[in-house]
Amino acid sequence: MIQLTNLSKSFGGQTLFRDVNLKVTKNQKIGFVGRNGSGKSTLFKMILGEESWDEGEISIPKNYRIGALKQHLVFTEKSVREECALVLPEDEQWNFYKIEKLLFGLGFTQEDLEKDPLSFSGGYQIRINLVKLLATEPNMLLLDEPTNYLDLPSLRWLKGFIREFDGEVILITHDRDFMDAVSTHTMGVQRKGLRLVPGDSHKYYATLALEDETYEKTKANQEKKRKELEEFVARNKARASTAAMAQSKQKELDKMEALGELESDATLAFDFNYADTPAKILLRAEGLGFGYDVDASLFKDLDFVLEKGKRIAIIGKNGKGKSTLLNYIAQELPSQQGALSYHSSAKFAHFGQTNIERLNTVATIVEEIASMSKEIGIPQARTIAGRMMFSGELGDKKIEVLSGGERSRVMLGKIIATPANLLFLDEPTNHLDMQSIDALADAIERFEGSLVMVTHSEMLLRRLADALIVFHKDGAEYFDGGYDEFLEKIGWEEEEQKGSKSDEKKKPKIDYKERKKLRKECIQARNALRDPYRKEIKTCEDQIAQIEKEIACENRLLEEASQNGDNSSMIEHSATLGKLQDEVDRLFDRLEIATEKEEEITAEYEEKLAALDG
Repeated sequence: MIQLTNLSKSFGGQTLFRDVNLKVTKNQKIGFVGRNGSGKSTLFKMILGEESWDEGEISIPKNYRIGALKQHLVFTEKSVREECALVLPEDEQWNFYKIEKLLFGLGFTQEDLEKDPLSFSGGYQIRINLVKLLATEPNMLLLDEPTNYLDLPSLRWLKGFIREFDGEVILITHDRDFMDAVSTHTMGVQRKGLRLVPGDSHKYYATLALEDETYEKTKANQEKKRKELEEFVARNKARASTAAMAQSKQKELDKMEALGELESDATLAFDFNYADTPAKILLRAEGLGFGYDVDASLFKDLDFVLEKGKRIAIIGKNGKGKSTLLNYIAQELPSQQGALSYHSSAKFAHFGQTNIERLNTVATIVEEIASMSKEIGIPQARTIAGRMMFSGELGDKKIEVLSGGERSRVMLGKIIATPANLLFLDEPTNHLDMQSIDALADAIERFEGSLVMVTHSEMLLRRLADALIVFHKDGAEYFDGGYDEFLEKIGWEEEEQKGSKSDEKKKPKIDYKERKKLRKECIQARNALRDPYRKEIKTCEDQIAQIEKEIACENRLLEEASQNGDNSSMIEHSATLGKLQDEVDRLFDRLEIATEKEEEITAEYEEKLAALDG
C-alpha cells in the first residue's frame, strides 16, 4: 500500500498541496473529488513519479506496481495483439498467450486480435488500454477520467470491472453516479490538503459541511471570548488590585490561537431564462429520418411529441447519431424525411459542441455573452459571467485562453442570456466538475420549459428524463418512460461475449420471449432483495436530514446562550448537540452498510442480466 507523508507542492507561487498525508489500505476503492485545477491529476503524476514535489515523502512498497489509465487513447500498432504486446518486458515480447488471455477475458474474439485498434468503439478502446494496463499485473489502478466519451453500455461494463478488481483503486471522475457506485471511500482536495471519508461523495460533502459549520461556531465563540478578555485586560491592568488578574487573562489571551477565515471555492449558480408560452405542445415530430449517406439512414420513421415541461433524453452507443438527431431537431441540418412542427411561441437555446467551437476566440467572456442580444448590456453580461464563476476581472479573459470546461461555462452563460422555453443540450456535463454538474441539474429541474438532451450520465437520466429516444437495433426508437423503466422493460443490447477458442461450442441462444420472461424474473428477484436496503437508505437519509435541522437549531440556541452568558443553557445545548451528532454518526454507519448491500445485490444481478443478454 502507498503512503504520502507531509507532501507539499507549489506551481509558480500557487500552493496546490500543503502537508498532505494519506495511507491507502488493502482493497480500498477511493473516489477522488475536487474542483477543476485543484491538483487531482498532478497528485497522480507525483505518485507515478512523473512530477516532482517540494517537500515530504511518497512511500511505495517494493514490488508494488501501480498502473494508470489516463484520459488519452494513443495507439501506434496496426493490430490489437501487437498494440497490447508493447507493454510486455523485453524478454516476454513474444508471450502473446498472456495478452490473448486478457483480451478474450474482456470480450475480444480471435478475429479481433488482427484488427486495427482504431477501428473499435470508444468502449472497446478503453478495454484495449485496460489489457495493456493489466498485462503489467498492477496492485493499484489510478484512473483519471476513464468515463470520458464512453457510451452507456461501456460505462456499465467499466463499473462492474472496477468493483471486481482485486486491488486498490483511486478514481478521478466528474460522474458522481459512477463514482458512488464503485467507491468504498471518497477523498477530496480540501484547502490544500486531502480529506478521506468512508462512504460515497454525498457522505463526504455532508461531513465537510458539518465540520465547516462546527468550525464557524467555534470561531464565533472564540472571537467573543477574545473580545471579553481584551476588555477585561484593558479595564483592569492599570489597577494594582486587579493587575495580577489582568496579567493572567493576558497570558490566556496570548495562548489563544486565532482561527482564520475558511477558504471557499466559487460555485456555479444560475437559472435558465424562461420565455413564457401558452403552448401545451411545443414540438411535434412525425416520420423523422436522416442520413449523411443516402443509402444508410442514422434514424428513420421517428415520431414523438414534446409537451410543455417534458424532458426527453437521447441515449445510445457512440457513433450512432445522437448528436445528429439533436442538431436535426434544432434545424441545424437540412430537412430530409418527415416533418417538424414548432408552436409559434417556441423559443429555443442550443448547447452543443458545434456551438462551443463557434465562440469568438478574440472576444472576452463578457463580450461574448453580451453578443447574444441587443437587450443585454455589459453590466448584465458581467453579472451572468459572475454566475458562471467568471467574476470581476476574470470576465475580461479572452475566449482563446480558456480551457474546455471554461468554454462550456461561457456557452451556458450565452444560453441563460437567451429567453427560451425549449433547451437543446448535447453532453452539457463534459468538462464540468461535480459541483457544476449538480448546479446544472438543479437549474434544469427549476426550468419551466421543455428539454431535449443527449447524455451518457445515468445520474442525469434518472434525475431528469421523462422519456427517451433510444438508438439501438440500427435505428432510433421513442420510449415513453424513465431510464430505470427502460432498463427493466427493454435493457441494453449487451456486447456479445464470445469464447476464446474457435472450436468452442456456442451457447444455445434464448429466443426473445424466453429472454424477456427470464429478464423479468431476474429483475423481480433483484428488486425483492434490494427493496429493504433501499428503504433503509431512505429512512437513514430522511432521519439524517431531520437531525441536521435539529443540530442547526441547537447551534443557534447555543450561540444565543453564549452571547447571553447563560452557562447552564450552554452546557445543556452542548450535551444535546453531542447526542444528536452521535445519532447522525450511527445513522451514517447504517447508511453505509445498507448502501454496500444494495450495491452488491445490484452488481450481482447486473452480471446475471448481462449473461441473459449475451
